[in-house]
Amino acid sequence: MQDSKRLGQLLLTGVPGTELDSETAEKFRKLQPGGFILFGRNIESPDQLRKLIDDLRDLSEIEPFITIDQEGGRVSRLRLIGSEPPNAQQLREKGDRDLIEHHGKLTGQILRMFGFNLDLCPVLDLSFDDEADNSLKGRCYGKTPDEVILNATRFNMGMRKEGVLSCGKHFPGYASAEVDPHHELPVITKTLEEMEENELRPFRALLPDLDSVMTCHSHYPCWDADRPRWPASLSKNIIGQFLRNQLAYEGLVMTDDLDMGAVLNEVTFEETIQACIEAGNDLAMICHRVELVEKAAEVIATLPDPIIHDALNHIEKAKAKMKAPYDWSIERFEEIDSQIWDLRVDILGEERAKILSVEDGKRSPVETY
Repeated sequence: MQDSKRLGQLLLTGVPGTELDSETAEKFRKLQPGGFILFGRNIESPDQLRKLIDDLRDLSEIEPFITIDQEGGRVSRLRLIGSEPPNAQQLREKGDRDLIEHHGKLTGQILRMFGFNLDLCPVLDLSFDDEADNSLKGRCYGKTPDEVILNATRFNMGMRKEGVLSCGKHFPGYASAEVDPHHELPVITKTLEEMEENELRPFRALLPDLDSVMTCHSHYPCWDADRPRWPASLSKNIIGQFLRNQLAYEGLVMTDDLDMGAVLNEVTFEETIQACIEAGNDLAMICHRVELVEKAAEVIATLPDPIIHDALNHIEKAKAKMKAPYDWSIERFEEIDSQIWDLRVDILGEERAKILSVEDGKRSPVETY
C-alpha cells in the first residue's frame, strides 16, 4: 500500500450527501480513509442508504469502518427512514434489562442490514441531572455508576452478538459538563479521586468488552493543569498515560468529532490533528469539513513512524473483528423496523410511543447534525 493510503487509515471522515459524486469518490479512492461516518444528511431511503454504503466499501482497498450514531431516541439517524427506538433514559426508567439487551440486538440487526459494522455507543456517561443542557439529555443509562454498568453492559452484549462493533463514550466522562461541547469547551474541575468514584467506573468495568473508545472534548485540570483549556481528546496524559498505560486498554481509540466548537474555538486544525494522534487516538474524526481530510493526512504524514505504526496496529486488530453486511432485503428491513416499533411501545406505551423525541426550545447539534 502506498504511504498516502496507509496514512488515510487514521482518518474517520464524513460523507457529503446521499450519493457519491465522481469528485468525492476519486478523493476517497486516493486517500483510502480508515472509515466513514454517516449522518442524517446521508439518509434518504432504505435502498439509497444501502447503495451509498456499498459504494463506499467498493472504493476501499481495505474494508472500512462504516459507522453511525444509532443510540435511541433523538440520537438515532435511522429514524429518518424507520421507527425511533427508545432512548437510554427511557429504557432505564422501564427497569427491564432484558428489553435493553433486546434493544441492542435489534440495533445490531438493522445496522448490519445496511452495512454498518461499528455503532458509536453505548454512552457510558452518568446522568447527574436529566435536564442538564450538556448534550446528554436522554442518552444516559443510569444516574449511578452501577446502574450505567448493568444497563450498558446488556445493550453492549446484545449488539455485539449481532456482529456490530461497539464504542464506549465519552471518555473519561463528561457528566459534570455545564455546557454543550458542540458549542464550547466544558471545563470539569473534579479531582481524579472524584472521577474514579463516579465517571470512570463504567469505563473500567466495560473496557474488556468494548471494541473501541471515543475520547471527549472536555478539559480536566486534574490531568492537564499545566495546559489550560486543552481538550481530553488531545491529551497525552488522559489517553496515552491513563487510558493506554494505567487502564491497559489496547483496543481502538478515536476522537469525538473534531469539528465541534469545543475544539474549533481552542486549537488550530493542524495542531488538532497532530495532537490527537500523538496523544494516543488511532482515528481522527472529521465529520463535516470533509474538504479538510486530505490536509489532515498531510499533517499525519509528519508524525513519527512508531506513532503511525501503533495506530495502524490497533486499527487492523479492530477491523479483523468486523462482520460483512447481510444480503439486502427491504422486507427484512421492514420486519426489523416493526420489531423496533414494538419495543418502543413496550417501553413507552402506545400513546407515548407516537410522540417522537424533540427537545423543547432548542435542539442540540448532536440531534441535527
